[in-house]
Amino acid sequence: MTQLISLFQAAIIFGTVILFGAIGEILAEKAGNLNLGVPGIMYLGGIAGLMGVFFYESGAANPSPFLCVVIALACSIACAMLGGLIFSFLTITLRANQNVTGLALTIFAGGFANFFGGSLNKLAGGVGQISVAITSAAFRGDIKFTDGWGVIDDMFFDYGFLVYLAILLAVLINWFLNRTSVGLNLRAVGENPATADAAGINVTRYKYLATCIGAGVSGLGGLFYVMDYMKGTWDSAGALEGLGWLAVALVIFGSWKPLRTIWGAYLFGLLSWAYFYIPNLTRGSMELFKMLPYVATVLVLIAVSLRRRRENQPPASLGLPYFREER
Repeated sequence: MTQLISLFQAAIIFGTVILFGAIGEILAEKAGNLNLGVPGIMYLGGIAGLMGVFFYESGAANPSPFLCVVIALACSIACAMLGGLIFSFLTITLRANQNVTGLALTIFAGGFANFFGGSLNKLAGGVGQISVAITSAAFRGDIKFTDGWGVIDDMFFDYGFLVYLAILLAVLINWFLNRTSVGLNLRAVGENPATADAAGINVTRYKYLATCIGAGVSGLGGLFYVMDYMKGTWDSAGALEGLGWLAVALVIFGSWKPLRTIWGAYLFGLLSWAYFYIPNLTRGSMELFKMLPYVATVLVLIAVSLRRRRENQPPASLGLPYFREER
C-alpha cells in the first residue's frame, strides 16, 4: 500500500508539471500558434523563480514566506511571458517558421537556465547547496481540506497549492474558450484568421496575448518542478525538458481540450514514473517503460485521425503564419 500511495503521489507531482505546460500550450495553439518552445518556457519559469527568491532569501534577515511565494510567481510568470513574447515577435510579426523558432527557443532557454543555475550553485557553495528552504516549504505546504482520513488524505490532499491551481486553471480556460465571446474570438483566429480579421477581430493582438499568457501558464510548470519536486534547488540533468515535451504530447492526447488534459496529465505522470516501482527491471526494460506516454499519444493520434471527428482535430490554421494582405 505504501508503494501504491508513493506512485500515486509521484503521478500527481509529475502530472502537475505536465498539466501546466499543456494548458498553456493549448491556449497558444487555439490562436493558431504552434509553440514547440514549451520545454524552454518551463526552463525560464523555473530558473527565474529560483533566482528571484534566492537573492531575496539571501539578503533578507527574516524572509516572509508570503513574499517569497509572490516573488517566485512574479519572476517565473514574467520571464516565461518574455519567452512567449520573443516567440510571438519572431513568428507573428516577422513570420518566421514556428517549428524552427520553437525548437530554437527550447535550446536557447535550456542553455540560459543551466548557465544561471550553475552560477547560482557556485554562489551557494556547490551543486545542490542552493538554499531557498522557506520558499520551497511554502510551495510544498499541504492544503488540508480534510483531517484524519488516512490514505485518502495522503493520496488526494497532501500537496501544495499549485497542484490545485493547475486543475482550476484547466477548468477556467475550458470555460473561457467555450463560454465567452473573447474565447470564441480566439478560437476563430485559430481556425480562420482571414475570416476573423474580416469580422473586425484584431488577429495580431489575439495571437500575441494567447501566446504570451499561455507561456506564463507553462512557466508555472517549471516553477512547480523546481520548488516542489527539487525542493528549491536546480537540476541540470534535463529532466524538466523531458516533461516539457510530454506537455506538448499531452495537447495532442487531450485533443486540444483543457478538461481532458487533466486526467491525461496524471496518466502521463503515472506512466513516466511507473518503472521506478516495478522490481527487477533491467536498464533496457526501464527505457521501454519510459516510452509509454509517447506510445499512448501515438495511439490516440491514430484513433483521432481514423475517426475524423472535427471537434478532436487541431485548429485549422495551426502553425500557419497570417499576413492580412494575402487574404
